[in-house]
Amino acid sequence: MFYVQRDAQGQLIRVEAAAYAEATETLPADHLEIQTWFANEAVEVSLKQLKQSDLEMIRVLDDLIQVLTSKGVIRVTDLPTAAQAKLMDRTQARVALGGLSRLINDDETGLI
Repeated sequence: MFYVQRDAQGQLIRVEAAAYAEATETLPADHLEIQTWFANEAVEVSLKQLKQSDLEMIRVLDDLIQVLTSKGVIRVTDLPTAAQAKLMDRTQARVALGGLSRLINDDETGLI
């Protein structure tokens, strides 16, 4: 059994397994609205995890491109114009923040 709260239009706005003061009714676990609520919540959690992973991956790719260009494996001009502009913007932002060393936490470990 789940305790639920609805908005003025009758849509679920809060679902809890334990009773709470604002709960207006209870619904069984197999109720369609409860199943939909938790399915949507799982999607939201997955999207947040993916977004965080994307942010971390951008940093990895940025660092990789920096290493490859510094070693002469590729040149920035080998990349499409739009990518060059984005890399230049990121490079300028990193320089303004003190370079790579201040952006990387000392407690980060592991290999790519």
